[in-house]
Amino acid sequence: MLHFILQTIAFQLFFLIIYDAFLKKETFFNWNRAYLLVTAILSVLLPFIKIQSFKNVVPKEFVVAMPEVIIGNAQGINTKQAVEIIATESSKFQWSWEFVFYIGASTALIIFMVKLFKIATLIYKNPKYWSNNLRIVTLLKSNLAFSFFYYVFLGEQIKEADKPAILKHEAVHVNQKHTLDLLFFELFRIVFWFNPLIYMYQNRIASLHEFIADAEAVKSQGKNEYYQDLLSQIFETKNVSFINAFYKKSLIKKRIVMLTKAKSKQVQLIKYALLIPLVFGMLLYTSSYAQDSTSKGEEITQEMTDEELENMYYQQLVEIKNKNLSLYPYGTNFITKKDNYIVTRQEHFKARAFFRFLKENRIKQLKEDGIYEEEDSLAYITLLNKYKSYADYLAYKKTDEAKRAWDNQTREGVLRLVVDDIGNFTDQEKALFDKKMKMIDDDEYFKKLLIVSVDGRAKTLIKSEPKTNGFNKKQGEQITEVKETQTQNPIEVPFATIEEIPMLSTCISKVAQDERKDCVTKEISKHVQDNFNVKLAGKLGLSGKQRISVIFKIDTNGNVFGVRSRAPHPDLEAEAIRVINTLPQFTPGKQNGEKVIVPYSLPIIFEVKDETDKKGNEIPKDKSETLKVIEKQDLSDLVEVPFATIDEVPVYPGCENITDIEEQRKCMADKISEFVQKNFNTDLAKQKELSGRQRINVVFKIDTLGNITGIRSRAAHPNLKTEAERVIGLLPKMQPGKHKGEKVIVPYSLPIIFEVAEKANKTEENKKADDGKIEEKIEELKNLTISEINENGLPFAIVDKVPMFPECQSLSTQDEQKKCVSDEIIKIVQKNFNTDLASKLNLKGQQRIMIVFIINENGTALVDKVRAPHPELESEAKRVIELLPKFTPGEHKGKKVNVSYSLPITFMVK
Repeated sequence: MLHFILQTIAFQLFFLIIYDAFLKKETFFNWNRAYLLVTAILSVLLPFIKIQSFKNVVPKEFVVAMPEVIIGNAQGINTKQAVEIIATESSKFQWSWEFVFYIGASTALIIFMVKLFKIATLIYKNPKYWSNNLRIVTLLKSNLAFSFFYYVFLGEQIKEADKPAILKHEAVHVNQKHTLDLLFFELFRIVFWFNPLIYMYQNRIASLHEFIADAEAVKSQGKNEYYQDLLSQIFETKNVSFINAFYKKSLIKKRIVMLTKAKSKQVQLIKYALLIPLVFGMLLYTSSYAQDSTSKGEEITQEMTDEELENMYYQQLVEIKNKNLSLYPYGTNFITKKDNYIVTRQEHFKARAFFRFLKENRIKQLKEDGIYEEEDSLAYITLLNKYKSYADYLAYKKTDEAKRAWDNQTREGVLRLVVDDIGNFTDQEKALFDKKMKMIDDDEYFKKLLIVSVDGRAKTLIKSEPKTNGFNKKQGEQITEVKETQTQNPIEVPFATIEEIPMLSTCISKVAQDERKDCVTKEISKHVQDNFNVKLAGKLGLSGKQRISVIFKIDTNGNVFGVRSRAPHPDLEAEAIRVINTLPQFTPGKQNGEKVIVPYSLPIIFEVKDETDKKGNEIPKDKSETLKVIEKQDLSDLVEVPFATIDEVPVYPGCENITDIEEQRKCMADKISEFVQKNFNTDLAKQKELSGRQRINVVFKIDTLGNITGIRSRAAHPNLKTEAERVIGLLPKMQPGKHKGEKVIVPYSLPIIFEVAEKANKTEENKKADDGKIEEKIEELKNLTISEINENGLPFAIVDKVPMFPECQSLSTQDEQKKCVSDEIIKIVQKNFNTDLASKLNLKGQQRIMIVFIINENGTALVDKVRAPHPELESEAKRVIELLPKFTPGEHKGKKVNVSYSLPITFMVK
């Protein structure tokens, strides 16, 4: 607030300096009047105007905010307490000044009201009459002369000979509404009562009013006579700041001087152009000040604890919601940039606050709907607890897990790589670099490689170009940051809310916006009705009501593009797309004067009647199909109900006999997951040299016929996206879902997650060294004595003769026997392990249990070690291993020995 006041006063001072130095002596009285009014308003508005392009012109200050340094005995200082004390003292100081401000403003308001009361009293107590458009108030026993709006006050003691000139003068004040100017500054004086420049503004505008009135009055009276009249009679004048007084001692000399002054030449008007650079400089200052205020904000947040900082951002979001504002424009400020490996402390806690806000509102909604379960908040709590402090976040970003996780997040054909030092790759980083550059060369989808340093301070973007010397040429470059300019796409504005809709030539004659919208909608509907092949559904063997939902966009050139459709049969979708693509060219839509893209949705309903009526009479072919286009974009007939809340879920083949709704949901989810696991080709990721965890998000719908429609997906590579959509498209037809007894469309979201083992990126020398160490270790184990072997167990992979199941003994080779035993163990575990236990424990996602057991000299399996996310899962793993049948004991060097066997158990919990 203080800075706003100081800026306003400074701007007013500069405006008045320009006025007094260059404009005050000119006879452009009305121009000067406009200057004073406009600059007074500008002085208040300019501090709020911050132009982004001006902000970019001013270079940012390269200042690094360092932690505070405490000199002396640091132990006795409680930082948090010190901050709280400062905040308290500051608050008291601001409150006292605020109190003074309101006292001053209240006093100014009271004075203003007293003045108005005096004027009203004069009007009420004295006789009045009309003279043309003037209301003359005769002041008894007075020689005053002034005006207020259309009231002209004349003292009865004024000579009759002087009254015509006075009335002519005051009529100018009335006709040009000079009272409004004075009242405008009077209101300014109430708010800015402490600002002396407002009083100077009002004084100058009052003088101008008299100059303007004199210039008009002297036209009907000789100048000499007018001078003599001013000099010979000095009347009393009420000391009221917002009336126009005819005779005022302090102004008479100035008025006579201005009357004698020669009229200014038109060329002097160029002086008003001085306002342009002055306002430009002020805008430059106010826009660049935003940088300073931002740095001050960062200084404040540095003093806050992590918890306080997160709560502050969270509270900002709560305030936005309480004001019923849309989160969309504000939410973007709370989302971290995905191309940054390390985000700032402020960005980190903004993202945490945003995530916390969304999740808490989601849980609140679930509770209100009565469908909340404990597991709904489990993942949310886990994520929030992951990096409670910024130090934890920075520590995690230095780990190999964090680096590889970021590396594997391929987006829009841009590969990623995190390195310790961009200018000096390690052998492992060089191998990863070469691998990713090879991916760019081999796969046209990958076009760029984004490399960032582990501290997030350096970043470079390598585009696909003909290689010269590959990596070595780029290794020595010191790159601090490379930014890529992106062209902003045209915005999209819905058809229902756009200011100027896309127009067809047949609708241009319409004037009203509603009439134009109605006309365009009807023309599109008519085009579809005239061109759509309505007999197609009959040829496809479809009957009854068929729905086609079409979405398309009209670009900034008026062309139709991005046509998508959803229908019970692919041929109907293709026909809908064909017809929409034949629409004539539009005049582009506009928003705020700019051409924009306009999305448009067009539901179409097919009615394919049976060829015979109830009486068995054949219906003519041309009457058996009807087409209806929903002109008003009414989607009420195309109800979609989420899978989680629908009354009757779609029934997957094999789940028909289940009656419990929750069991039906589980059955369908399990069947779909099983189908995808069986049919999805995970080798595609390996072929594209992707590694680490791969996540594919698939969304599809089950329509009212039980068909799969509207498949969409997002993945790290187009081939994975295509494969996901192929597999979902193979899902069998289901019984459609119902809600409130009616068949409805059911959207379904399916994340597909799988792990691609990372290939080792080692040099040949390292590989040979590692292979040598492994061989040495194997030889060392093989040469152990029998007593040493039985102490810890000999690994299953290197024992001379593995423990055997009866069904595996007939196999001839050792490798076949090993595979047979391993397969049998896996079958027994898969059959007996209770995977539902994880769901009951509120666990979600991929669960991994690692168990090591010993097959002793008697052929009995004994659990040695087990590790799982929950103790009850560990107990279940032990129970299953104890169910293994007795083995034929393993042998080494002709003696029965203890054999150790490691078994990872991995499964997914929805």
